Amino acid sequence: MNRRTFLQVGAAGLTFSALNQHPMVFGQQKARRVGLIGCGWYGKGALLRLIQVEPVEVVALCDVDSRMLSEAAQIVSSRQKSGKIPNTYGDYREMLKKEKLDIVQVSTPDHWHALAMIAAVKAGADVYVEKPISVDVVEGQAMLAAARKYGRVVQVNTQRRSTPHLIEARDQILREGKLGKIGLVEVYSYYHMRARGNPPDITPPDYFNYEMWTGPAPMRPYNRMVHPRSWRAFMEYGNGIVGDMCIHMYDMIRWILELGWPKTISSTGGIFIDKESKANISDTQTATFDHPEKNLTVVWQHRTWGHPPDPKYPWGATIYGDKGTLKLSVMSYDFIPQGQGESVHKDVTYEYEQYPEDRTEKDLERHVAPAMRRHWKNFLAAVDNRSRPVADIEQGYISSASCILANLSMQLGRTLAWDPKAGKVIDDEQANRMLTRPYRKPWIHPNPTNI
Repeated sequence: MNRRTFLQVGAAGLTFSALNQHPMVFGQQKARRVGLIGCGWYGKGALLRLIQVEPVEVVALCDVDSRMLSEAAQIVSSRQKSGKIPNTYGDYREMLKKEKLDIVQVSTPDHWHALAMIAAVKAGADVYVEKPISVDVVEGQAMLAAARKYGRVVQVNTQRRSTPHLIEARDQILREGKLGKIGLVEVYSYYHMRARGNPPDITPPDYFNYEMWTGPAPMRPYNRMVHPRSWRAFMEYGNGIVGDMCIHMYDMIRWILELGWPKTISSTGGIFIDKESKANISDTQTATFDHPEKNLTVVWQHRTWGHPPDPKYPWGATIYGDKGTLKLSVMSYDFIPQGQGESVHKDVTYEYEQYPEDRTEKDLERHVAPAMRRHWKNFLAAVDNRSRPVADIEQGYISSASCILANLSMQLGRTLAWDPKAGKVIDDEQANRMLTRPYRKPWIHPNPTNI
């Protein structure tokens, strides 16, 4: 997103600095009615941050795991101002039909993002959706088209764009020219996060609707690695570590350096080390995103084995300039000048005094909580102003699709050139056929013309 668009988000005086320094005052008299689809780890974590920044009324929760759903209802009741227990549903379509919702949060596994988000905007809600926005490129195109057609505000939870210390690094290091001419960006993850082991397939537990959970994805035999959380180990439900971790850092770089679409995308990798696991995502991968408009290449690398080059930055980005280097992560940033000059280090800002529940909340990524609160505030301001939020669905589509194209490049073994206007790979019909994944019946794949 360019600087002009960034400033337009705060058209009514609600700039990011204002959001960070002052409590929000919204024009609505009645509490906004909120529904959550997907009550797992990040679903609850993000929703509880919303409750912290505005006295919304969470009226409905949806999940295909009845135990998880019941637990989430009790937690929300204990945290929201009214103390009411939300209505619970096992099918998001029933929830959207029965409840009149102002905001819908979509925090399902990736293969459910598109159908749930499109249904929510059709129902008249503004949406806060997890990243990556989709499992294939055409899903993302349909989601963007739906948001625009129905006039809804859609924020993608790429909350690096709202991380206080990263905003500071952008403003005080990058925009002040301390890096000089930038020639290379490296983004990376060296976490040992790929699921290991090869447990036997079993019968799904009676509290978990595996048929509905699978939805449009291919039906695999149920395995305890699938639910909860480890579904990311399977390409049937997502796009591996590139679709999980690269999108965060690549989107951050696109935002901080004001980059649009890459012109070409290439990737190599595979399963080189952990060949025994049931997981089918790569354990080693490199991807290159070329941005000739800025004479810049962004290079991604992940390894789920071995040591990180810099233990302080196991997941992050390094921007190389001729005057200095800037390292960025969810935990900190470091500016290292070339030659003479003063180094700068800044750690993540916690907010325990303002939000003491952050200290004790189960499974909360405490270092991410301040960013999520600001991300929600930015979304709510955009809802009030009917403007584009900082992580608008179009930005989410660009970052998500770029990562998906990297996986397609690795699968095909060749570089892909992208045409943003046509929404297609240039002169590669095989690749274009792969922009849409087949849906399992009776689910119907969305596209920009059938929404």
